[in-house]
Amino acid sequence: MSKRTFLVTGATKGIGRALSDRLAGAGHHVVGLARRTNDVPFPGTLVSVDLGDRVATDACLKTLAERFSFDGVVNNMGFVRLAGIGEINPDEFEESFRINLTPAVQIVQAVLPNMRAQGWGRVVNLSSLTILGMPRRSAYAAAKAAMVTMTRTWALELADAGITVNAVAPGPVETEMFRENSPVGSEAERRFLSLIPMKRLGKPHELAAAIEFLLSEDAGFITGQTLFVDGGGSIGKASL
Repeated sequence: MSKRTFLVTGATKGIGRALSDRLAGAGHHVVGLARRTNDVPFPGTLVSVDLGDRVATDACLKTLAERFSFDGVVNNMGFVRLAGIGEINPDEFEESFRINLTPAVQIVQAVLPNMRAQGWGRVVNLSSLTILGMPRRSAYAAAKAAMVTMTRTWALELADAGITVNAVAPGPVETEMFRENSPVGSEAERRFLSLIPMKRLGKPHELAAAIEFLLSEDAGFITGQTLFVDGGGSIGKASL
């Protein structure tokens, strides 16, 4: 594969960090976006930005688009607030959509001109197994379902430009964000594992491998798809 430049959000932890390490190890240049960057060694260019701040994000992306010729982007950042129906805070519900979706739109639109000009590009959006139904995750699951819809729409709009757009939907993965809401031995962890035929959590490097493939030359005829990387969790969701 040619050496490419990829923009990755949420790049310092979990799946984003595993992917950044993997891409850099293959010789690609990774530009990572994260809120906290002060004490994190990174295998590429790391930029501090709060993607929840639309104005700051626009300014950051304008500068990056002038510095780099991006070949692709991975919208990996996720924002979760747990609440069951009857206890959902409308402000937090709207915040979930704004933080999970708006930066993805901003980022793709910022890198799109270069990808169009070169007739080649890759977009991978991170969705979630929760889009098939999971207690207390109405806001997050709805936002991640919208990510799948945007993926399909962008794939149609960009297919003739040589740009593929796909989504990866992880099951429960051993990341910092997962552990914040599902501590070891908790009921939340047991609930997740009961839905996974493999009876284990995914590893960040396993998700990174799937994303790396969708960014590759060999994935050039795949677009508009959502790949569940979930230990079989999506197979049995009809039994919920």
